[in-house]
Amino acid sequence: MKTSELTTQQIQRAINKIAQKFPSDTDTSLITDIHLRAIQESGELLAFDDDDNEINRCVIEEWIDNKDEDFYQQITSLLRAELRNMQEVVDNFGILKPYSIVLENDDKETIAELYLADDETVIIGGDLMEGLDQELDSFLNDLLK
Repeated sequence: MKTSELTTQQIQRAINKIAQKFPSDTDTSLITDIHLRAIQESGELLAFDDDDNEINRCVIEEWIDNKDEDFYQQITSLLRAELRNMQEVVDNFGILKPYSIVLENDDKETIAELYLADDETVIIGGDLMEGLDQELDSFLNDLLK
């Protein structure tokens, strides 16, 4: 999927609207995750808190009726890139740390963890435990030898 400047602007606007809901100068919210839900048919990008309350809604015009089988993989990298570009904004959400931003499909299934922020650590993209099983198996095999 080729990303237009309009799509980038719409995603940035959505992230800024989330930041407006959680300004850093107020008491921190007890939310632990922000759930971004992308709906392939309608092109909607919705943001929800932990209690499934809607925070923001926007339509990404390029995503409307997108039939790509790898739609979620494509937007995962796009959203991660925009979160990285807007790291200063995202890091200053008025949310109690640690918190994460996750991508979900329209069935509320988690597709990817996009961003994780802690007081001293920020992880953008990738699974935190990626490859852990193989490392533990290797360690155990070495230990048992």
